[in-house]
Amino acid sequence: MTDAIGSAMTELSTPGLPIEQAFTSVPNHPGLYAVHAELGIWSLLGLEPRPIGVPLYVGKAEDSLVSRDLRTHFASGRTGSSTLRRSFAALLRQELKLEAIPRNPANPGHFSSFGLEPEGDQRLSSWMCDNLSLATWSRPQGVALRHVEVALLRAWAPPLNLTDVPAPWRRLKSLRSEMAAEARAWRRADTG
Repeated sequence: MTDAIGSAMTELSTPGLPIEQAFTSVPNHPGLYAVHAELGIWSLLGLEPRPIGVPLYVGKAEDSLVSRDLRTHFASGRTGSSTLRRSFAALLRQELKLEAIPRNPANPGHFSSFGLEPEGDQRLSSWMCDNLSLATWSRPQGVALRHVEVALLRAWAPPLNLTDVPAPWRRLKSLRSEMAAEARAWRRADTG
């Protein structure tokens, strides 16, 4: 298992590919992924720079890196299904003029999984594609992704991961809670 952890750490510590390029290059296999950005983006997001190679976020795709990474995290209209998109939305709320709404406006609820109004959701997708890159690691046969993912989260403590890191970033949790409250208020304004 230590070979798998070392291999994943090596592959995922590289910046990877720009998002647009990743759409045609990411393997359609289970694996782990890491989202990277240049130091200027870390600063824009209010993050202290980390050593080179530490990603903003690490996640796992049990079925397919294509469907989890690209079709969920980097596609407009998917914010309510992506913790990564919700984190970026919370951090970029003012800059991109984002407005939280319920994930399913026809049946409001689960406000912590807020969505964005359509134009803002598109602005977020464009920003992510313009400013982020993606590194991937395909799971070797017989390797438990969860074990490797947790080892990397504990080693790197990526700031946008909220679980399995030594000290989750409280400011991010607070900003996401504000957006969840905005989505809840949208419901009241819509029905009253």
